[in-house]
Amino acid sequence: MPKDEQKEGDVSPQLPAALHEHMASARPVLPMHHPKVRLLAGALLIVVSASAGFAGGWLGGNHTDDNTNLQKQQVVLRSQGQLISSIAKTVGASVVSIDTTSNTVSTNSFLGYSQPTEQQSAGTGIVISSDGLIITNRHVVPSGTTSVNVTLSDGTKYTNVQVVGRTRASDSLDIAFLKISDTKGKKLTAAAIGDSSKMQVGDSVVAIGNALGQFQNTVTSGILSGHGRSVQAGDSSGSNSENLEDLFQTDAAINEGNSGGPLVNLDGEVVGINTAIAGDAQNIGFAIPINDVAGLIKSVRDTGKLERPYLGVIYVALTDDLAKQYSLSTTRGAYVPHASEIGSETVIGGGPASKAGVREGDIITKLDNASIDQSSSLTALLDKHAVGDKVTLTIIRDGKQLTLEATLGAAPTD
Repeated sequence: MPKDEQKEGDVSPQLPAALHEHMASARPVLPMHHPKVRLLAGALLIVVSASAGFAGGWLGGNHTDDNTNLQKQQVVLRSQGQLISSIAKTVGASVVSIDTTSNTVSTNSFLGYSQPTEQQSAGTGIVISSDGLIITNRHVVPSGTTSVNVTLSDGTKYTNVQVVGRTRASDSLDIAFLKISDTKGKKLTAAAIGDSSKMQVGDSVVAIGNALGQFQNTVTSGILSGHGRSVQAGDSSGSNSENLEDLFQTDAAINEGNSGGPLVNLDGEVVGINTAIAGDAQNIGFAIPINDVAGLIKSVRDTGKLERPYLGVIYVALTDDLAKQYSLSTTRGAYVPHASEIGSETVIGGGPASKAGVREGDIITKLDNASIDQSSSLTALLDKHAVGDKVTLTIIRDGKQLTLEATLGAAPTD
């Protein structure tokens, strides 16, 4: 995966103060980068009653209760299994396997020369329109990809699939869009899109994907383990890394090749896009909440191209410690530091924030009516919008609260 580069917007560089940029831009945490994509022994002390009759009566009385409980558990398990089977069948029709060919440059450190090499890899995608529009991860179809093939769940294969667009390598949102140019008269099944803001820790989820790049539409289940996670993700060598924000954490088994596949609620709705796994742990996977890409989906559907909403500020996501470090009384929000504090411009000249009147030293505490905190970053809230949207910024300036209106622009492409 490409390494992070200098960002123009509201993304998350690895600076001591956890600075973010908007373009509010995985894997180790390892990406599900291509293939493309870590006994309690004890002793049991048995106390035997002197009265064998008492023990026998007690065991007999509890035997019936045990059978009843077992039968109830079997009913629950059968019902749950049938539900997951139904979800797999319904959503599986919208899950595609992606095979890519890309050109990379390999370096022979011993002989001191470089040469181009061709790499084959695989991932997963989600059909979001019946005419062949597909959403996946950027790292599934990175820069340098020369050909993309897509296989539907019924085995239908499409070659020379178009890459509509991908977020920049420095962007914290790991997203790309593909388009099947000619579906050959076939109407594809679009996935039902859910509302990820309604998901609570402990809710049951199902993950579907092209596990290990060879087991198409593998289905696993688990729960939502956490939300608002920020991770640094890279490939297995650790040479490429990037910062991802506002992720769901799940214990549903996710493997390499699952990248770009859906995380689904029990209503069969896509609530997340699987994107990374923790390489040094078991059952710790991460997914992008679907609401975070709602603006991009609308942009691609309406215009046929990927346009990233852009505010034009560099900010610090405040915590108690960072607020103390910057001597701020407000402990949550997006702090726009002074240029002297970080050595670069923090309100991008001519950008939407600058035009709206945002200044260095401001703390943005809300975007519209949504609070900016550790579970909802400014970047994540902006991701729910599209280019051209008007948003209201709640600002703390010199201890006073005020509101500003900004019109989101299109993020620079270079």
